Amino acid sequence: MKWLLTGVLIFGLFACKTTQPVAEKSSDTTLIPGGPAWAALWQQQSGEYKALCLQAYQLAALRLDQYLAAKGSKPLAVVTDIDETVLDNSPYSVHQALAGKGYDDKSWMEWTAKAAADTVPGAPAFFKYAASKGVKVFYITNRAESERAVTLQNLQQYQFPDADDQHLLLKTTTSGKEPRRQQVLQQYDIVMLFGDNLGDFAAIFDKKPADERNAAALQSAASFGSRFIVLPNPMYGDWEGALYNFQYKLTPSQKDAIMKSRLKKY
Repeated sequence: MKWLLTGVLIFGLFACKTTQPVAEKSSDTTLIPGGPAWAALWQQQSGEYKALCLQAYQLAALRLDQYLAAKGSKPLAVVTDIDETVLDNSPYSVHQALAGKGYDDKSWMEWTAKAAADTVPGAPAFFKYAASKGVKVFYITNRAESERAVTLQNLQQYQFPDADDQHLLLKTTTSGKEPRRQQVLQQYDIVMLFGDNLGDFAAIFDKKPADERNAAALQSAASFGSRFIVLPNPMYGDWEGALYNFQYKLTPSQKDAIMKSRLKKY
């Protein structure tokens, strides 16, 4: 009995020593390496993400009917972003996060070359509905010209309407999308714009500090759910870059420190 009691005490001591360092390590986890993976997990697995996307596109269909009833002299068009608006790139975010890496052009193009992105819930049905009503669909994206063929392949895989060279406007000299929107406006009346980033809607949001972006969003309140249809994307975007003034060359630890400083707590 004494031997058994001594063994239990020794086991207990070792158990205490092995659990304490784990607790200390977990409390030192940084935001950036774990953030994209958790955000992608929510996008992939939560019913709430799917519900928000379906809500956005179902509202868009109702709005489109209203615009069709009040059609003017120009033919109608809708303009949409691609990534995280019609195509889901969460597998790329997971791949990079689990490797302890962030975004880089080489790995991104390796992903898009697969033309394997799934669709955002509700997107195929809405854009097919718009096309059935005679509304043209333009895809304005900051993907590069070298990604044109694989981007069209991915869109065509799901029978997205107007998935052709004429309606796909890729990044050229600037990431700002206003010149490309103006290009569409020369022949069409853009009734709605779709995106996961405020820059997908108007130039007033381009490369502005976080506080200015937030103020501009509040000032544009009447447009959201009317002309501007926003899709959720917690994985990446200008909302993050705005926090560290778009200084993308900062190290992950520097970005992490800035992002932590912007957290609100009690």
